[in-house]
Amino acid sequence: MGAGGPRRGAGPPDGGWGWVVLGACFVITGFAYGFPKAVSVFFGELKQDFGAGYSDTAWVSSIMLAMLYGTGPLSSILVTRFGCRPVMLAGGLLASVGMILASFASRLLELYLTAGVLTGLGLALNFQPSLIMLGLYFERRRPLANGLAAAGSPVFLSTLSPLGQLLGERFGWRGGFLLFGGLLLHCCACGAVMRPPPGPPPPLRPDPAKDRAPGGRARRRLLDVAVCTDRAFMVYVVTKFLMALGLFVPPILLVNYAKDAGVPDAEAAFLLSIVGFVDIVARPACGALAGLTRLRPHVPYLFSLALLANGLTDLISARARSYGTLVAFCIAFGLSYGMVGALQFEVLMATVGAPRFPSALGLVLLMEAVAVLIGPPSAGRLVDALKNYEIIFYLAGSEVALAGVFMAVTTYCCLRCSNTPSGPAAEGGAADTEDVDAEKDSEPMPASTEEPGSLEALEVLSPRAGSSGPEPGVETVSGLGHESV
Repeated sequence: MGAGGPRRGAGPPDGGWGWVVLGACFVITGFAYGFPKAVSVFFGELKQDFGAGYSDTAWVSSIMLAMLYGTGPLSSILVTRFGCRPVMLAGGLLASVGMILASFASRLLELYLTAGVLTGLGLALNFQPSLIMLGLYFERRRPLANGLAAAGSPVFLSTLSPLGQLLGERFGWRGGFLLFGGLLLHCCACGAVMRPPPGPPPPLRPDPAKDRAPGGRARRRLLDVAVCTDRAFMVYVVTKFLMALGLFVPPILLVNYAKDAGVPDAEAAFLLSIVGFVDIVARPACGALAGLTRLRPHVPYLFSLALLANGLTDLISARARSYGTLVAFCIAFGLSYGMVGALQFEVLMATVGAPRFPSALGLVLLMEAVAVLIGPPSAGRLVDALKNYEIIFYLAGSEVALAGVFMAVTTYCCLRCSNTPSGPAAEGGAADTEDVDAEKDSEPMPASTEEPGSLEALEVLSPRAGSSGPEPGVETVSGLGHESV
């Protein structure tokens, strides 16, 4: 696991229209991560209207997050087939329609299907393509770009949470959901700016013999599951699973925890804003730090440190009850949470390389969805049963701290026990090596006659590292249009 290495040929522009794409990613990331947490401010009204408990209402946010993560492979396939822009436009409409329909719900099941499933799926169809486009536009400045894009989460969380509180007081939760549905239409505008990077189409085509099925038909790989054979990738997957079990629990339950401790509603909602304000500074700063020449090869260890700090914050603050101690917890939590958010996708990009990133991201998000379906609902059920938040913070902190320790130890062991890189990016973000051989024997690529909408540009614009032969078990995808990403 390491940072990006030298490029071969034309590379990402690291600027230009990429800054517009970065702004769109900022908005998309804000909605994707901030929205499920901001909805938690309506849980009190939902409990009263539907006669439900914490665990029942927490399922709304959990299902939304589960759809955001669990539909990762589906999003990868759709992006490869149709391209980023159409998928994001459809996702923005779906997310908006889900919240609008939720405002008319008469049962919790209807909320699960509309605000949970539809809105969560719409956010997923925006979130993953935006990260893919960001990787196409940035390489040298990629850690900083990831940090700036990730800052959208705290910015939107710090604004959506008090906005939801205000809308709930003036229009009720139904009016708040309806207006939130209108806000989600901004995702469509973000999708509209996702055009491919400028420049000529890829000049080289890999050996066609490698891309032919036995019957002579061209083979198109929509989801590269062969990435699961990479040890470094599997370490990352396990780390993300352990992390997701506990990372999202404190923000989701924080507002109700404060209210239960006697904190007024407005001040309780402002606690999430404090987390957001600190997070806003932490993510870009951590992204810039990770981009330093000496630190970039060691980003996995920096990620491990962030996870360990977040877990210890939960453990130390488990008995925080006064408003002052809750504010201190929010500041410490926001710092470590921001570091985790800024580094998580940079570590994945550096681990698998740009060509495999769409498939790897989809598989990682699927695994994370399983953890999200276990963590927050289980925490809510424990709150209902025990009427005590202390054990929730102990469990969440232990899980996140364990993820940090596991990431550091296994990464160190993988690097020591292998004489050759265990993944395509062990020392420089190298990607699939079969493309290097393909460059030796390839011919100029004629105009593509395949259906548009895939990601060959990822293979051309990704970092490369020299290799003596092709990676076993990995097939190259060819004939995919660059202009329709």
